Parts: sequence; structure tokens; C-alpha cells
Amino acid sequence: MAKIIQGITIVIVIYIVYQIFSGIFTIIGNNIDVLIIAGLSGMVLVIAYLQYSEIYFKSKKFNHIKESISEHTNNCNELNHYIEELKRSYVVIETYNYGTAEIIDNSLYNFQRKERKKDIQSNKTHRCSAIVLKNASDQPIKYLCKYFNIEKKEESLSKFEKVLNDFTSVEQGKDSIRKERDFILSSIYNSIPLLIRKFSPKKLTRKLGFETVDISDAYIPTFSFQYVSAGGNSSSRLDIKLNIENLNHLINYLNNAIKWTKSIAGQRALMTSILREEIKERDNYKCCSCGLGIEDEPNLLLEIDHIVPLSKRGMTTFDNLQTLCWKCNRTKGSKL
Repeated sequence: MAKIIQGITIVIVIYIVYQIFSGIFTIIGNNIDVLIIAGLSGMVLVIAYLQYSEIYFKSKKFNHIKESISEHTNNCNELNHYIEELKRSYVVIETYNYGTAEIIDNSLYNFQRKERKKDIQSNKTHRCSAIVLKNASDQPIKYLCKYFNIEKKEESLSKFEKVLNDFTSVEQGKDSIRKERDFILSSIYNSIPLLIRKFSPKKLTRKLGFETVDISDAYIPTFSFQYVSAGGNSSSRLDIKLNIENLNHLINYLNNAIKWTKSIAGQRALMTSILREEIKERDNYKCCSCGLGIEDEPNLLLEIDHIVPLSKRGMTTFDNLQTLCWKCNRTKGSKL
């Protein structure tokens, strides 16, 4: 009885679907001329708009607008180049290379062992036991240092402190570029035709001369602990992303493991986020070299500099620190 009811239900559903599609095709058939005209009209409108936009972007009016903001676009692009340089500041951490090998499975039962495909060979991946992976999840920074050869010494502390500073500037710089670009675009908003603003915002930005800003965090290295069972039937993976938060944890961990006094690395480690903000506030958020401040450029990227560089025995003290804009700081480098 149940099978009969199920069969009748299926027939009814098929009939309803058939009727629906029949109705749709009937409507299309009766209005085919209307649909063709609508489709052709749409194509004509699209082609007309594309022609209009090309003519506009080549017009004297647009070139005048582009020229009027060229200094601002160049500043944004220059800051973008600086940010890309800072992204490459990361010091590569190498693991030991034990060579390569291939496992040939001769088992009688021809197991798939699919999890073995996840066994990645990389200098940022450590193949380990399930116990090590579990411990690493509980103490990620400790196990990162242990298995990726980060020595607990001042040189390591100094390198990672620089990476933290650069990555912090990258994130602040990306935010500054976005805000500055939005501010510039808003200043010329009423000068741009409505159709261009509505349908070609990305093309407008590109035609004005703004370079593409990579807002992704692909530059941040990720270290992994990978466990694959001997049989290849199970696996687990732990990823440690060396972002700003974890860099702070790493530097604190190295600080606690190293005894330092007036060393360069030790003095670098004293440069906390709180101290940076105190120096900026003391200097009224102005560059001590060129005098430019956030009152002049609200989205200005400011950095903290040692007046007497650490490499020349300068100290991380209140009177040896100054606020510089990113351009002046890049120009000064390690000079007095």
C-alpha cells in the first residue's frame, strides 16, 4: 500500500513540474519578439555606455580632474611602494633539510592511504607526532621556537622586533592609503558623472592613477605542524600565523628567556606600543624633521625613530626617541 501511494505521489509531482515548464515555454513562445527586442536593447545600452565611458576617460575634463589630484595620487602610490618593501622584511626561518624519499605501498589490501597526500614538505611545515602537535596547540610560541630553530638570543629578538615594527607599519599604512584615497575621491565626487560613479568605480580609481593596494595578509608567514598517521588513514594540522598578535607573544617569550641590559636587542625590545603612542602624543603627532602632522594630513603614517641609532649605542629612552613621518624615517635610516 505504501509503495502504491509513493508511486502516485511521484506521478503527481512529475505532472505538476511538466505543467509548470509547459506554461513557461508557452509564455516565452508568445512573447519571443518582446524578449528579443529587450535583449537587443540591453546590448545596445551596454555598448553605448562602454563607448561613453571610453570617451569620458579620454576627455579634457577628466584629464583636468586627474591632473588636479596627481600630487595626492602620487603620494598614495609612493606609500604603497613603501608598504610593499616592509612586507619583505620577514627573515626566513629555515628548518633542517633531511632529504626526500618516496614510500611505495606493497600492501596486499591496496589501502588508499589518502591522508599521506597531506604530508607537505616545506621549510615552514614540521612533520611530527600527534603528541607534539597537541603540545604545540597548547604552547604554540614555545614549540615554534623549538622546532623551527628560533634561538633564544638577542639577535633573534632584534630581528623579530624589526619584523613586528614593519608589519605594524604595513597595517597602519594600508589603512592610511584607504582613508586618503576615499578622501580624495570624495573631494571630486560631484565633478564625476553619475553613470561613471555608479557603474565604473574601480575603473575610475584606476584611470585616476591610483595603483592597486594589496590588502590581503598573504605576506604574513604561516608555520605548520603536520601529523599523518603511519597507516596514512588519518591526519591533523596546526597552523601558527606569525601575525602582529603572535609576533608580540614571540617577542615577549624571547624577552623572558634572554637576560639583557643595555644591548641593542634589549633596547629594541623596550619599544612597546604604549611607548610609541606616548612619543607621538608628546610630539603633537607631528614629524620632528619636516613638521608635517595629522592636522595637515589626517591619514599621515607616523613612525618612531631613535635620534641616536641603536647601532651607534643609542638608547630607547624618552629623550632619544622622536616622531618622524614615514618619508623622513625612510630617508634617515641609521644616520644621526
